[in-house]
Amino acid sequence: MTDAKTVSEKATPKQMADAIRVLAMDGVEKAKSGHPGMPMGMADVATVLFSKFLKFDASQPDWADRDRFILSAGHGSMLIYALLHLTGYKAATKEELSNFRQWGSKTAGHPEFGHMPGVETTTGPLGQGLANSIGFAMAERHLAARFGKELVDHRTWVIAGDGCLMEGVSQEAIALAGRYKLNRLTVLWDDNAITIDGAVSLSDATDQKARFKAAGWAVKAIDGHDMKAIKSALQWATRQDKPTLIACKTKIGRGAATMEGSHKTHGAALGAAEIAATRLGLSWTHEPFELPEAVEKAWRKVGKRGAKDRKAWETRLAASAQATEFTRAMKGELPEGAFAKLDAKIAELVETKPAQATRQSSGAALDELFAAVPELIGGSADLTGSNNTFVKGTPILDAPTYEGRYVNWGIREFGMAAAMNGMALHGGVIPYGGTFMVFSDYSRPAIRLGALMGVRAIHVLTHDSIGLGEDGPTHQPVEHLAALRAIPNLLVFRPADTVEAMECWKLALEHKDRPSAIALSRQKTAAVRTVAASENLSARGAYELRAAKGEAKVTLFATGTEVPLALAAADRLEANNTPTRVVSVPCFELFFEQDAAYQASVLGRGTVRVAIEAAIQQGWERFIGEDGAFIGMTGFGASAPAEVLYEKFGITADAIVAAVKARL
Repeated sequence: MTDAKTVSEKATPKQMADAIRVLAMDGVEKAKSGHPGMPMGMADVATVLFSKFLKFDASQPDWADRDRFILSAGHGSMLIYALLHLTGYKAATKEELSNFRQWGSKTAGHPEFGHMPGVETTTGPLGQGLANSIGFAMAERHLAARFGKELVDHRTWVIAGDGCLMEGVSQEAIALAGRYKLNRLTVLWDDNAITIDGAVSLSDATDQKARFKAAGWAVKAIDGHDMKAIKSALQWATRQDKPTLIACKTKIGRGAATMEGSHKTHGAALGAAEIAATRLGLSWTHEPFELPEAVEKAWRKVGKRGAKDRKAWETRLAASAQATEFTRAMKGELPEGAFAKLDAKIAELVETKPAQATRQSSGAALDELFAAVPELIGGSADLTGSNNTFVKGTPILDAPTYEGRYVNWGIREFGMAAAMNGMALHGGVIPYGGTFMVFSDYSRPAIRLGALMGVRAIHVLTHDSIGLGEDGPTHQPVEHLAALRAIPNLLVFRPADTVEAMECWKLALEHKDRPSAIALSRQKTAAVRTVAASENLSARGAYELRAAKGEAKVTLFATGTEVPLALAAADRLEANNTPTRVVSVPCFELFFEQDAAYQASVLGRGTVRVAIEAAIQQGWERFIGEDGAFIGMTGFGASAPAEVLYEKFGITADAIVAAVKARL
């Protein structure tokens, strides 16, 4: 019920902003955990953005041509939850707000994609939302080029804080946005000069506005509590021919009775006494999570503001000759017959048995897939020739047209991986990007977040072992396979030859709800799949590549370039009357998702079990048990030709045979 003393019949913009402030402080107080300061400080900016500029329809959160709003400063999650509730998103109920940060709630401590409609990406690790936004903006420009302005014509808006701009990935992101002139991207910087420890000046003296200008952005500074100035700046942003930064000078905890401007509001509840005094100062007499009727009506009107645009867009879509193709692409469905050429190539390879590096095998897979799957957008972190990620004749994705399908990411592994997540989240594109496997350390935070969100981004990681040779231990990954396999919901493939590489690419594309990492060799390796199969054997994660001649006494497990070594050792053991099975293991994750009976049939319990991989042992225990042997690396590599390194580090057929004999 409306309190006539505190809320006029028609809510003012300030009262609408105060609703955000009160919901934020009440949600954090109820949870006894959270970050009220940022939502309170950016409430004025968010109110103007949502009520005047953001194109959305709360009744249709997945409208394809909506503007994307990204809260990069994800610790201030009550800002977006309050906005979604106020504007009428069905899932953002009062009960969800009051259940903030609790088990089973949609209102997680940091916004999580897939939990709450209206949350476009998972944020919290600072800087990544900003980096995601580059991918969102690139996807919008590319799809506008492909399908036309009638179907794709929206903007990406980001709220970022001081922490986002301190993180190194922010430099990668803003440099990319400036280079590609992503003028549909606007970053609203919450310039409150506060971090958890205190003033920003304790640790940073960067002129952020100059930094963005140097990267090719248009920049404007405003009072983040002056709604007229905010509106004017947002209008200005929509007219620019480059990405825009609006530095919004704010006070953290704006409106708090005694704590406004204090770093103490950043990461803790205000407390009952401060909240009571703040309510008094805001003339807010309603109970927690209750809204004045006029404020509620005003915000619900905002939530319906985009319905007319959305319905007009639906009419255009229905009339478009591209409607079916656009809808398919946005749903993430592969075209009919996407793998026809690839399957034909696999059948050919079984006969021709080429010996080549698996990075070349991956490139061969792309040659067959790229035209068949027009959503694929490739790229490399300045290693195109080494990663084999470029399909001959592909136009480069670049301003001003953006119709190309290959991105020159530069030496920016983290920025590339985070932008790929943004592309995948936007929809309509399937991103893949290449780098050396050792540099997955740089992109790991984004790979992890992609796995958490369940997005289809494909990481092409070449030079996957000591087999890369002379570049030495700085570039030779030894712990990286284990580290990547440790990430939940990430498919890590290490194909043994061209057939397996093509099978792994099919699997990476078929899994819409998880990212993939494909580990590929620099050095040439022999073909191991020389018999036609009626199914994608790699889909099982591990499979018997060669059966023993008689009742098996030994099972050899291997991945990638070590599979031929296992086969050579098996030949010698068989010649010595020791029946030996060879199991190829292209994907741990898929194998351990098979039923128990299949796993048991592959593991070969009761046999001597040996695993061979030019990496550390971690993770192989599930295959070989306590008594099995591991042939691989126990430390870093060295600089020498590949064949010398394998010999010196004992990754040889001789070593495999010796390990077996010691256990028979």
